[in-house]
Amino acid sequence: MILLTQLILAHLIGDFLLQPKKWVKEKEKRTLRSPKFYVHIAIHLGLLFLITWNMALAPFLVAIGISHGLIDAAKLLLQKQKNKRFWFFLDQFLHLIVILGAWYIATKPEAFLSQNFNLANGLAIVTAVIFLTKPTSIIMQVIFSKWQLKKLTAGNESLKDAGKYIGILERLLVFAFIITDHWEAVGFLITAKSVFRFGDLQESKQRKLTEYVLIGTLISFGIAIVTGLLYNSLKV
Repeated sequence: MILLTQLILAHLIGDFLLQPKKWVKEKEKRTLRSPKFYVHIAIHLGLLFLITWNMALAPFLVAIGISHGLIDAAKLLLQKQKNKRFWFFLDQFLHLIVILGAWYIATKPEAFLSQNFNLANGLAIVTAVIFLTKPTSIIMQVIFSKWQLKKLTAGNESLKDAGKYIGILERLLVFAFIITDHWEAVGFLITAKSVFRFGDLQESKQRKLTEYVLIGTLISFGIAIVTGLLYNSLKV
C-alpha cells in the first residue's frame, strides 16, 4: 500500500499543486503545441521517481508517465467547452486506473500472471457499469415517455440533468453493494433516498409526482439489483 500511496501522491501534486491555472488555459488553447504540456508530463515523471525513490520501478514509472501524457493529449484534442466536466472526470478516472494497474502488476506480478487474474470477470464488471449509466437512463426515459413529465414537475424543477446523475450514481452504488455481498447497504441507500424525498413529496402534494418518483426509484434500483445478481451468477 505504501507504493500505491506514493503513486497517488505524485499524481495529486503534479496534476493539482504544480499545475497553475494559466498552464491549463494555455494547454487548452494551444493543445499539443503548448510547451507547458510537455513540462507538465516531465514534472509528473520526475515526481514519480522522486517520491518512490526506487530505480527498480523505472519501467512502471515510465509507463505511468507516458500514459499520463497520452490521456492528457486525448483530453486536450477531444474536449469542448460544453463537455469539459465530463473530460475532467474521465481524465482523472483513467489516470487512477493506470496507477492501480501499475501498482498491482509491480507488487503482485505472480498474481497478475496467474489464473487468479480473470479477464472475463473484469470485462463483465466494465460491461455492467457501462450498462447502468447512459443505456439504463435511456431505457428509463423510454419507459416514462408515455407520461408528460414536464407537467408533473412544473414549478418543482431541479438542476439540469441532476436526476439523471443521481440515478446513475445510485445504480452504481447498488451494483457495487450487491457484488460485494452488502445487501444491508442497499437497504440503507433506499431508506436514505426515501427520507430525502419525503419532504419534497409532502410539500408538492401531487399524487402523480409521488407515483412517478416511486416508480422511477423502483425501476432504477430493480435494474441495478438484477444486474448485480446476474453478474454474481455468471462470474467465473
